[in-house]
Amino acid sequence: MYKKYPGLVTPNDNMTIWRYMDFTKFVSLLDKQALFFCRADKLGDPFEGSYPKINVSRRAEIFRDIMPPEDLSKVYKQTREFTAVNCWHMNRYESAAMWKLYLKSNEGIAIRSTFRRLRDSLQDKEHDTYIGKVQYIDYDKDKIPDDSISPFVYKRKSFEHEVELRAIIQVFIKGISLADNERPFEDGLYVPVALDLLINQIYLAPTSPRWLRELMESVTAKYGLKKKVYQSILDEKPIY
Repeated sequence: MYKKYPGLVTPNDNMTIWRYMDFTKFVSLLDKQALFFCRADKLGDPFEGSYPKINVSRRAEIFRDIMPPEDLSKVYKQTREFTAVNCWHMNRYESAAMWKLYLKSNEGIAIRSTFRRLRDSLQDKEHDTYIGKVQYIDYDKDKIPDDSISPFVYKRKSFEHEVELRAIIQVFIKGISLADNERPFEDGLYVPVALDLLINQIYLAPTSPRWLRELMESVTAKYGLKKKVYQSILDEKPIY
């Protein structure tokens, strides 16, 4: 379930958010009735879960009575393997850049929702889910809070175009230490959601084929999801 976390910045309840995906991932969402949270170290950005240089330079002083800096560095790096993330794009409108970034073909889907819908749709009672806006910083000059969640809501400024909202889960299981090879999940975990609440509208990728719309309407009907399927507004014809 959703839980507030000190220091995380949340948007207003009605902030429009989007999740872009291919058709197979959309069907998986319907079939499992769950959002996939990807393990943080599998996201592809080597800076994922890392700390700015200022944080690292002060560790010896701040944590001198707790743990040597080099050991703390190992702990923080391994924390990524106990952290799972689900990413959304904040924007009132569709984003041509996001379509291109997340889809390899024109057979893609975008779910339109809001922060409130995402927050209230979460049904996982086993794990706390934190949600926050990603802050874009200079890792050579800026400092962030020294806790286990904050590194996952900070990214380099070169990613500012993503305008990202993140849902985060950390699973530290009693009996499993960071030094063990065992992890609570291999690639990530599925978090149950109320789809009818989560999904406001469904959009098809620009230039998507007609058969995809027909298939989408058939699939959503099969799973009892009563949501209209829209064609991307980027397909609208210009007027000269």
